[in-house]
Amino acid sequence: MKNVHSEVYKNLKFNISYARKTQGLSQIKLAEKVGISGSYMSRIEAPNGDTVPSLAVIFDIANALDVSIDKLFDFD
Repeated sequence: MKNVHSEVYKNLKFNISYARKTQGLSQIKLAEKVGISGSYMSRIEAPNGDTVPSLAVIFDIANALDVSIDKLFDFD
């Protein structure tokens, strides 16, 4: 993930993972709720991976986690 937004993606991945774990969901369960494969969910959350989800998938993840989009992009 070598681009100017790599730190943003890393923080987004962390926030998705954190929200999922806070709710006691496995990656597989979240993937099922979102409608994506478990392996894709794993790649989305991999902090040093180069998988960047589409905006539509980010919205779907936020909906599945019942969190607002801005919470996923809150990096403070």
